[in-house]
Amino acid sequence: MRRHLLKSTLVAGAALAVLAACGTQSGERTSQAHGTKAAVPAPPEKKPVEGLPGMPPVLDPEDVYAADRPNKLSPVVKDFPSRVYVPNTESDTVSVIDPKTYEIIETIPVGRQPQHVVPSWDLKTLWVNNNRGHTLTPIDPKTGKAGKEVEVHDPYNLYFTPNGRYAVVMASLDRELVFRDPHTMERKKTVPVSCYGVNHADFSLDGRYFIVSCEFSGELLKVDTEKMKVVGQQRLPFEGAMPQDVKVSPDGKKFYIADMMAHGMWVLDGDTFAEPTLLPTGKGCHGLYVSRDSREMYVSNRGEGTISVFDFTQDKLTKKWQLPDGGSPDMGGVSADGKVLWLSGRYDAEVYAIDTRTGTQLARIPVGSGPHGLAVYPQPGRYSLGHTGIFR
Repeated sequence: MRRHLLKSTLVAGAALAVLAACGTQSGERTSQAHGTKAAVPAPPEKKPVEGLPGMPPVLDPEDVYAADRPNKLSPVVKDFPSRVYVPNTESDTVSVIDPKTYEIIETIPVGRQPQHVVPSWDLKTLWVNNNRGHTLTPIDPKTGKAGKEVEVHDPYNLYFTPNGRYAVVMASLDRELVFRDPHTMERKKTVPVSCYGVNHADFSLDGRYFIVSCEFSGELLKVDTEKMKVVGQQRLPFEGAMPQDVKVSPDGKKFYIADMMAHGMWVLDGDTFAEPTLLPTGKGCHGLYVSRDSREMYVSNRGEGTISVFDFTQDKLTKKWQLPDGGSPDMGGVSADGKVLWLSGRYDAEVYAIDTRTGTQLARIPVGSGPHGLAVYPQPGRYSLGHTGIFR
């Protein structure tokens, strides 16, 4: 009996020791030294972003692209047919491609020199920027039909403030940023600029400012969104610089600016607006597109027919894909499921479909002359900031 009681006591003591070492299911641990319980610290809460007044709340302060996950379509666009809209600058048309068959299903006549196809802030309209025709052509993405042209002078490119209050026309040759009604396109405020060739932009994490590239004078602007005022200007530290596309990092801490003459991306701290540094990517660096998981950015090098892949988490270039038989990859976008990168071939009258996992060319589709800022639509996101599709 005594031997049995001793054995039971030892077993019970061992069990208590195991429980003390492992803690309880509620996440509390017992201190072996003092026998007290300490709660496991909870992960730190992410500080909410104080955004531009009227702007939809930032979903994740550490990832501005959190709303752009694969196939996460807004109810506004979920029934729209998937299409690729290609503006042909020298043919004055828009080629409409079915991404499933890689075939052109329609050719839409538009105004003179269409540069970009731009999704509206509310996602309901695609605006074709007829730069030399001084008009915008609205396309209904649900039906694919074009509407009546709207007179807008020198619409090289088009953006929308994050609160949806204004459209911002990049009047490249007029040297103006023109704030307009996002629906009627009525002019509300004109902001003259001293740089030459305003063309691309992106907004800060909080939407309170945006960075603009000036292609022909090799400069950058910083613009206060709410005040509609240029608050910073600098010349890039490279002779003959020609900045192009602009994209903010997922955490909002850096801006990347493609430069087709410096053959790489400028890396800029948007908050301080200090002098940026250059990251070489390839000849004719031009377009920047973020992957659906916010981990990578695809960089089109128009002058050498390649796409560089930049890894945000590693802060470096990790891959380079070569297009078979060369090409001139320019502007475009990523498919809703994130599996295909679509780019126009600016000088080759063609469009490329590229597998984002392997870099394999899936299709090479002949289109009109001078294809430029094509839009893949619909894409995931709650609202559009413009260009060929910058979604939040």
